[in-house]
This record gives sequence, structure tokens and C-alpha cells, in this order.
Amino acid sequence: MGALKCISPIDGSVYAERETLDADAAAEVVARATVAQAAWAARPLAERIERVMAGVAAIGAMNDAIVPELAWQMGRPVRYGGEFGGFEERAAHMAAIAEGALADIEVSDDAAFRRCIRRVPHGVVLVVAPWNYPYMTAINTVAPALIAGNAVLLKHATQTLLVGERMARAFHSAGVPEDVFANVFLDHDTTSALIAANAFGFVNFTGSVGGGIAMEKAAAGTFTGLGLELGGKDPGYVMDDADLDAAVETLIDGAMFNSGQCCCGIERIYVAEPLFDSFVDRATAIVNGYILGNPLEPETTLGPMAHVRFADEVRAQVAEAVGAGATAHIAPFAADDGGAYLSPQILTNVTHDMRVMRDESFGPVVGIMPVRDDAEAIRLMNDSRFGLTASLWTGDIERAMRVGDAIETGTVFMNRADYLDPALCWTGCKQTGRGGGLSIIGYHNLTRPKSYHLKRG
Repeated sequence: MGALKCISPIDGSVYAERETLDADAAAEVVARATVAQAAWAARPLAERIERVMAGVAAIGAMNDAIVPELAWQMGRPVRYGGEFGGFEERAAHMAAIAEGALADIEVSDDAAFRRCIRRVPHGVVLVVAPWNYPYMTAINTVAPALIAGNAVLLKHATQTLLVGERMARAFHSAGVPEDVFANVFLDHDTTSALIAANAFGFVNFTGSVGGGIAMEKAAAGTFTGLGLELGGKDPGYVMDDADLDAAVETLIDGAMFNSGQCCCGIERIYVAEPLFDSFVDRATAIVNGYILGNPLEPETTLGPMAHVRFADEVRAQVAEAVGAGATAHIAPFAADDGGAYLSPQILTNVTHDMRVMRDESFGPVVGIMPVRDDAEAIRLMNDSRFGLTASLWTGDIERAMRVGDAIETGTVFMNRADYLDPALCWTGCKQTGRGGGLSIIGYHNLTRPKSYHLKRG
């Protein structure tokens, strides 16, 4: 066994530490979950929904403690109040659509035959959740997986060690059996060994491209279903007829909120040439108004990045870009300590030869480029190995549809950004991953079809 340590970005201290399970103990948790899952799936759907939503409510009752705990673990300012709004919205939507999404597909029921297709649970689902939105990203799979009749093992990121414990405590208090929903502390080798041993019916992973590759390698030959949401380099495109004030406000917030540590954060912006200078001026004014500091202080609007190594990567990308001719518009903030506390940055005179416009930054930096027309914007938006979301700004919905059809992403936004609608499938393409969460498609991915061809008499 080894120790997992959460190093707080606030002061570099060890905020939490947990021992990992060894291979035998981890296998025992899976074995208990496998046994318990059958009884859980046999419960009425309405009962499973009731218990899951009671668990969600129990998390809400913990919110006053959760908010500062998140600040200590990953640096989000307390002024933003945590994640319970989105956490509850996503779970509630999946609960509301469950009956229809999981209903039998009736083909025929007559004097001779009954033919139908049922959705049946995979069995045990492993959820490997990230630290950046640790509650919302976890509930995306935990709630529908449990509602569909699966057992769930939750392995949370080291940076947010306490989140899985809180979720397990909440759901157990609501009547979800302990063996049906288990929080586990696992190292990478043990996780890979369990997947390779065919311990799970489905694995959902949100994290890095490298982590996704490791998951696929571990699952090779097991035929385990995988849902993978990996890296992103999400673009915004401001067309010549856009509402400029709304575009600036939303896109810059999308680039900087949570210190840029958002799965669908805006990492590059393309602006129609006539609006470019005004956009950059207004964006610079917004960012210069941020207050970088201790996330426990109510006036702080920009907290530290979750770990010094994440901030170091952003600093390296910015320095390389400036060295190659990019213009930096934001002077260093006083609270920038060269460690986790990182000044936000807006860059112009950037090109796609620069890593800051090509590699995932996952920090408070955005490059902005002028474009001549839709064709150039489409070419640049598609010039990426990632494909999660794109944010289009125009007053013409037909134009947005045409551009949206031409770009390679999982989601197309018009006149908004950085939002996960639980009624829509959350999915990506290219190196962002595969599969889809939430919506009716989320239930399809967390179950398998089973056909019944029943001859009467």
C-alpha cells in the first residue's frame, strides 16, 4: 500500500492523506459490489431514484462545510459557493428521464409473440473522477449508473481526496447500500490491474489524454465498455454580427473562471477583424479587474491553480509564446508567487505554431486571433487534436448551424459557453475521447440492450 496526499494550493501543506487499498483488498471491494448489485437492480426503479435523490440532498446539507474544503483542496474561491447547483440539476434531470430512458422498447405483443428490447445494467461501474469540478463530474455518472441498477466504485483524484468520502457518506445515509456505492483509494497500478482482470462492466474516466490511453491499454482484450472525456482546447468564435459586450463577458469568464481549470473552458478565441481591437480592449479591462488571492477570502475572484506543476505548465506556454512574438496584455499580479498563485493572461499576435494555441493549457490564459471570415474561423477551430465544445457568437441561428456542422466538436454553443446541459449528450471527438454522458444517451451507455423473443403457447 502507498499513501495519496492532497497538497493544498493555498499554502502547500498536506491537507489530506489516505492509504491506498492493496490488490487483495481492492478485489474484495469489487467482489462485494458484484454480489450487492443484483439485489440493488431488483429494487423498483422508483425506489432507486428516491434513494439517489435523497443522497443528493444529503450532499446539499453538507454544502457549508464542502465549500471551504474545496478551496483547501483545489483552490476555488469560496465566493462562488461550491457546485451543488449543477450537482443537483444533473442528478434531478437524470432522475426525471429515467423511466422513459430505461423503458422497454416494445416491438410487438400479439397472440403469437412478445418481442421487446430491455436496458439492463452492466454490473459494477468504475467512475474515475477529476479534481477540477469534483462533485459535478462525479455525479454525471454516479447518479444515472445507480438509478440504472449498477453498483458503483468511485475513485477520486488525489487532489480532491475528501470528495468521494463525502459522497459515500451522503448516499449511504440515504439508504444506498455501502457495497452498492463504494469510495475507493487506489493507485494507478491497482486500478489498471482491476480493469485488466475484467472487474468492471463499464469504466468512466475523466482526465488527461495520457490517463485515457492507460485506461484503454488496461482494458485491451477485456471488451470492457469505456467512456472517456480527456483533454480540450475549446474555441470561441465571435462573428461580425455578434453582441460584442455579451461575447466578451461570457468568453473571458469561460476562459478564466476556476483559474481556467474547466473541462470545457475557452482556451482560444477567434474574432472577426472589425471587432478584434474592441474585443481585446474589453477583455483586458475585465481581466485586470480580477483579484488573485487566498480562495478563503470573500473578495478573491481568482484563486491559485490546484497544483504548482499545473501553474508551471501555463507559465511555460506563455513564456514560449511571448518569446516567439506574442503580445501579453496583462501585467503580473502582486499575488503571483511563482508557484500555484498565477497571474491571468491574454495573448495576441499568436499562431497555431505556439503551444499555447495547440496544447491544453487548463489555466487562466487565452490567445485571441483575428479572422477574415467563417471559412478561416472554421479552419482554425478544426486545427486541433481535441474536440469538446465550441462557442459561436452571432445573431443568426442558421449561420451558427452551418458553422457548427463544419466544426469537429462534441457540443456547439451559440451565444453561451462553458455550460453542461444535462438534457444533451456530453461527448467529445478526436483526442477528447469517446462515449457520452447524461441525457438519454448516458443511460444507453450505462446499460446494455437485451432482446426478448417470446413465443406464446
